Amino acid sequence: MKETLNIALIQSPLHWENPKENLLMFEEKLDAISKDVDVIMLPEMFTSGFTMSPQNLDRREGDKAIKWMQSMAKKKNSAIVGSIVYWEEENYHNRLFFVYPNGETKTYNKKHTFTLAGEDKVYKAGAEKLVLDYKGFKICPLICYDLRFPVWARNIEDYDVLIYVANWPKPRIEAWDTLLKARAIENMAYCIGVNRIGQDGLGYDYPGHSAVYDVLGKQQTFSKGEEVLYATLNKEHIISTRQKLKFLEDRDDFSWKG
Repeated sequence: MKETLNIALIQSPLHWENPKENLLMFEEKLDAISKDVDVIMLPEMFTSGFTMSPQNLDRREGDKAIKWMQSMAKKKNSAIVGSIVYWEEENYHNRLFFVYPNGETKTYNKKHTFTLAGEDKVYKAGAEKLVLDYKGFKICPLICYDLRFPVWARNIEDYDVLIYVANWPKPRIEAWDTLLKARAIENMAYCIGVNRIGQDGLGYDYPGHSAVYDVLGKQQTFSKGEEVLYATLNKEHIISTRQKLKFLEDRDDFSWKG
């Protein structure tokens, strides 16, 4: 149980469809983190880039990436979160892994596959929301396109932190900025988005804009460059703001049926 949660967001270019090079690159970046952090966030599909050709990857790469995450989580004594291409039960998934320092993992399959890129035809969509407990904070991790759907993210579980890992392209980056702030305000939770930078193998540009917003939508950190961003989340900020502004008590009552 902690009163604060220290976050590191790794904003980086990605090697196109090259898990080996991406893992080597991120290992260097993680090793360079000297601050005491509780959670390290990596972008969406951090081992490959946002590929619609998962058959170009060895199906064993997913399990290799999980073992790498477990090894690095133990080494850094920090949870690590990011999504990867994962093959299971005759389907590809855009699957997020939240890996605890002790090696325990929680998973979330992207609910809203990006139809504009044909992701819905390549990856099996998820149907279950994940809310997990970590060091006294309730965290809800989601993936990229999920950001456009506020009902899916609606805070009916009283979570403290909403996380988005993404490959969000330059032409629509204003929507990314706007929606991250909106999700924080409407859910009265910290909202964190980590995006990649650089150009992918299809020629799409990614401008970063990784950011952290507090419960009132105030931006705590933001960047357009290749770097590690840091932020501290404060439990008292969440509690005191919700006690003063009881907006969540007036939320609509509904439940998910999958």
